[in-house]
Amino acid sequence: MSDGKLVGIVLVSHSAEVAASVAELAKGLVGGGAEVLVAAAGGTEGGGLGTSAELIAGAAGAVDRGAGIAVLADLGSAVLTVKALLAEGGELPDGTRLVDAPFVEGAVAAVVTAATGADLAAVEAAAAEAYSYRKV
Repeated sequence: MSDGKLVGIVLVSHSAEVAASVAELAKGLVGGGAEVLVAAAGGTEGGGLGTSAELIAGAAGAVDRGAGIAVLADLGSAVLTVKALLAEGGELPDGTRLVDAPFVEGAVAAVVTAATGADLAAVEAAAAEAYSYRKV
């Protein structure tokens, strides 16, 4: 990264609590002092389970610093909502990508990588690589 801009991360879940908790976990694993641009977009505006295009767009705008935004989503309709926003255009900042990655492990990898100043392609690759993490 040569321009000093950081990649933003948006975590989209059907649950506000899940999105916020995964964001907190990922930021906590980065370590103190590192700047991290991560926003949770979970649930609906009314606090229920579901997904909200408005919350996703707001979160993306909040972390946009011009280096791109990696969006990770938990389940089906969250993915579909992000895809619809990307297809419509104008709702999400330029350089926003939906990243195919496991939600928790991918979020940690994305946030840790973004905190190093890596570009969007490297953040996306790190998150996607989380599919290969073996636990046994």
